[in-house]
Amino acid sequence: MTKRVFIQTLAALAVTAATCSSAFAQNTPIKFQLDWRFEGPAALFVTPAAKGYFKDAKLDVTIDAGNGSGGTVTRVASGSYDMGFADLAALMEFHANNPDAPNKPVAVMMVYNNTPASVMALKKSGIKTVADLNNKKLGAPVFDAGRRAFPIFAKANGISGVQWTAMDPPLRETMLARGDVDAITGFTFTSLLNLEARGVKAEDVVVLPYADNGVKLYGNVIIASPKMIRENPAAIKAFLLAFTKGVKDVIAKPAAAIEDVKARDGIINTALETRRLQLAIDTVVNSPDARAEGFGQVKGPRLSLMASQVSDAFNTKTRVNPTAVWNGSFLPTSAELNILPKK
Repeated sequence: MTKRVFIQTLAALAVTAATCSSAFAQNTPIKFQLDWRFEGPAALFVTPAAKGYFKDAKLDVTIDAGNGSGGTVTRVASGSYDMGFADLAALMEFHANNPDAPNKPVAVMMVYNNTPASVMALKKSGIKTVADLNNKKLGAPVFDAGRRAFPIFAKANGISGVQWTAMDPPLRETMLARGDVDAITGFTFTSLLNLEARGVKAEDVVVLPYADNGVKLYGNVIIASPKMIRENPAAIKAFLLAFTKGVKDVIAKPAAAIEDVKARDGIINTALETRRLQLAIDTVVNSPDARAEGFGQVKGPRLSLMASQVSDAFNTKTRVNPTAVWNGSFLPTSAELNILPKK
């Protein structure tokens, strides 16, 4: 090889390396934490990842399972994760109980327009309506969103005398099925199907959704760290647009989306998780309230009411400031958010 050819080869390699380096640099890394395991509703996030929507938006998104909204909020606050998926009430509680925390995450998109929380009981218990919950024994993990918000539900429906039993999440539906408690709180699409998995028929379960019984709390939101908001707002916008595109696909073909979830957790029950996803879509993603307000968005008065209710029910150190927990400036346009099919 001549000296001239050698130099030309080195130059070509340098250009190739620079090009690859530039392409890699354009893909912004985002560590994202879910609120729970890789179950049906996780398709909302893993499907846009599987279809390459995040990559097309120049994002390198890593999605990890979670173990509860509170943990997700804390990890995003600590900087371990850039963004996450968590119950808005848990985010509000963190803000109000940590007023001096330097890195409080902020909600940037509404996903579950209604809280998925409900009270569930077996028909044989005699519980048919919310009034029947007076003086009953209810069970749920201490951190369960429905249990934390139960004072709001109780106030709206005049319920009193409830006695609580705490348990680990895997035991909740088991204890209801064997009669250790009269009723439980939990996300409908989680507990109802978990009861079925324990041999309880759906027609034998009484479901009392919070959203249908005077409690208009918002549910889960996408949250972002202050660092992310400060240093890379364009990446947040790109993430939300790619996510919205993916959600539209999930709503259109939930069964196909479950295959993306199965790719992340091969032992899931495909039929069960498809039903769980469809139940989540119908009750909290494409709900009447979501269609009225618009996917991804919130209404100021409703947000303020929720902030006040959470402050009271959670007995927070300071009052929740609704304007501090929400930032809708990164949302896609109204046309781009118009993804919810009419019922």
